[in-house]
Amino acid sequence: MPKPSKKSSHAQSMHVKTGDTVQVIAGKDKGKVGEVTRVLPKMSRVVVEGVNIRTKHVKARAEGESGQIVTEEASIHSSNVMLYSKKEKVASRVGFTFTEDGRKVRKLKKTGEVID
Repeated sequence: MPKPSKKSSHAQSMHVKTGDTVQVIAGKDKGKVGEVTRVLPKMSRVVVEGVNIRTKHVKARAEGESGQIVTEEASIHSSNVMLYSKKEKVASRVGFTFTEDGRKVRKLKKTGEVID
């Protein structure tokens, strides 16, 4: 993963959280849908399940042990993902609204579905 630049040393406010279902809207994995497993707010990046798979060749550590090829998900920029509604099967921007009890919650603009 890339190191954070000196300019963005503080955490950014992001439209996605861990556990959200998102759709990739740009890059080689465009169109894929997955769950956010990790959020990196200082770099404004997210790790999505099954997206941006990287292979790493690991050398053998001990004598007699064989090397291996490890696959892992690398992070992608948060601007390249959009919240996804499983019910309506559509990606949407996020908006904010208040519930009856006064809590501020996120909702999908297209469907009106409340996320939090």
